[in-house]
Amino acid sequence: MADETQPPVRLPGSERAPIEGVTPIGPVDPSEWAEITLVLRRRAELPAEVAAGPTALTREELAERYGADPADVDLVRQTLTGRGLEITAVDPASRRVKVAGSLGELSGVFGASLQQVASPDPAGPGTVTHRYREGPLSVPAALDGVVTAVLGLDTRPQARPHFRPQAQAQAVSYPPNQVADIYQFPAGTTGAGQTIAVIELGGGFSTSDLDTYFGQLGIPVPAITAVGVDGAGNAPGSDPGGADVEVALDIDVIGAAAPGAAQVVYFAPNDGDQGFVDAISDAAQAVPAPVAMSISWGESEDSWTAQGLAAMDAAMADACALGITVCAAAGDNGSGDGVGDGGVHCDFPASSPHALACGGSRLVADPATGVISSEVVWNETASGEGAGGGGVSDQFPLPSWQASAGVPARAGDSNSAGGGRGVPDVAGNADPATGYQILADGQPQVVGGTSAVAPLWAALVSRLAEATGQRFGLLQPAVYAGTTPGAGVAGFRDITSGNNGAYAAGPGWDACSGLGSPDGTALLTRLQG
Repeated sequence: MADETQPPVRLPGSERAPIEGVTPIGPVDPSEWAEITLVLRRRAELPAEVAAGPTALTREELAERYGADPADVDLVRQTLTGRGLEITAVDPASRRVKVAGSLGELSGVFGASLQQVASPDPAGPGTVTHRYREGPLSVPAALDGVVTAVLGLDTRPQARPHFRPQAQAQAVSYPPNQVADIYQFPAGTTGAGQTIAVIELGGGFSTSDLDTYFGQLGIPVPAITAVGVDGAGNAPGSDPGGADVEVALDIDVIGAAAPGAAQVVYFAPNDGDQGFVDAISDAAQAVPAPVAMSISWGESEDSWTAQGLAAMDAAMADACALGITVCAAAGDNGSGDGVGDGGVHCDFPASSPHALACGGSRLVADPATGVISSEVVWNETASGEGAGGGGVSDQFPLPSWQASAGVPARAGDSNSAGGGRGVPDVAGNADPATGYQILADGQPQVVGGTSAVAPLWAALVSRLAEATGQRFGLLQPAVYAGTTPGAGVAGFRDITSGNNGAYAAGPGWDACSGLGSPDGTALLTRLQG
């Protein structure tokens, strides 16, 4: 057994910054039982070319080559059970170990000083109550370098849903299947035989809503399954006007745009980064693996711990290696991402190079003919309805597949030229003034936001997969191939007008509309070529 007299070692990247507006409530109950998630190192680094595909690994191959080393798992088990903790689950493929114990025991082993606080709710007005810590964590000396993340001690809400309700009078709207037709999703495809994973951090759906909504569209109700993660579950009516709308938007867009695809909806708690990481990992490791994953939740890169950012990015890299295309909403607060400091910020997880970052446009088209009369960058900040996120990451370097796209210096930073991953990659209708007709908690609503674009692209990926008989995983190497600054790209409608604040649209890739919105049929032709 390892020498328990050795002092604990600081866990790199575990520092938690203070939250503005925190109100202390009191200490946590040290006898309260809790389960947290540890992420272990890989037995070998996942090569970029493996994550980039196009060949997909099996879950067994991922575990054997790039999962947790059995010796590391044994060391963690031996070390932590020797300190009175319980190992409740081990998943070598995703390198996760679930550890349970009293909060007093967990705090002692990992060097956390926990308290109960109320803090501003990132998803809207009001406050939320949660466990809270500041500063770094530590791990027993024997686990130095073995454990890369300790998630779940601090349960502050980490992410917000990226949808916006329509508020403008005399605005237009579309059912999602019309948007798919306008964007020329490949004829003769429905996503049949494909599965799409949907990540939710709250809310729920009811079968009565699904029956009513799809019945009105004349579409058979898709196969939809709810999966609980970390004690959460499908809870319709739990957050009307909030997470319930997000869930309805995701399911309705996918179900109308890819009615043949099965949906598996993963419900996790919005409690720090643990639930989010576990939901993505569970979805990625599912058997059979989904062809796409839709994520409509996120928050500014600056709000994450380095360990949480790295753990989620690695989970999405695993998904790519398994042939899953991860579609993530780029945010609804323009180039500032709602931080409010006057600077520019990208939203995560969309800023991960392993996510297909989905930005927003304002789409005006004739549903009867499919003719688009106007498509510009979504920016309704003047009316309070938000703007599409985008910019240049200050956490992730420029990926090789994006090197020829003309990613600029970060706005206001002349030293960042070519240095950061550009966001978004693609775009789609997101303006609530040209929003999507959905049904949430029995109420017809019109909703926009980049929350609609992530499921729209996931639906398109499922139909492209059906048409080609192949999985795409990380789609960017294929769609960015041959790009040059200022030039449009086959398979996309180039959006050249508008801005999201600090970044303006123009010919070719830009930091508010990416490569553009989809021309699904042309994109299929390109991918087949």
